Amino acid sequence: MILLCRPDELAEGQSRGFLIDDLNLLLVRKHGRVHAYENSCPHRGIPLEWLPDRFLDDSGSLIQCSSHGALFLIESGECVAGPCSGDTLQPLECREDSEGIWLLGRPET
Repeated sequence: MILLCRPDELAEGQSRGFLIDDLNLLLVRKHGRVHAYENSCPHRGIPLEWLPDRFLDDSGSLIQCSSHGALFLIESGECVAGPCSGDTLQPLECREDSEGIWLLGRPET
């Protein structure tokens, strides 16, 4: 397990990016639950964020690709608008406890 951050470092409705070795990932907290994905757009394989830790659209309800505006559901990573519609972000397994938010494993390649 890899500690990503303390629970209070990811507020409700917020996102954060992390680089762990060669793994670029993002966390989003929605309705109290933490969602983790590889920080890579399925359309072009590029990072998603606009600025550091800025992964969400203006409404804060969808993950948005800064390159071409594709929109992804926070809960599933499914692209619902844009050139990669129907594709999904690569989910990562994480766990939250009182000590922190933990990355449980690396994605299979």
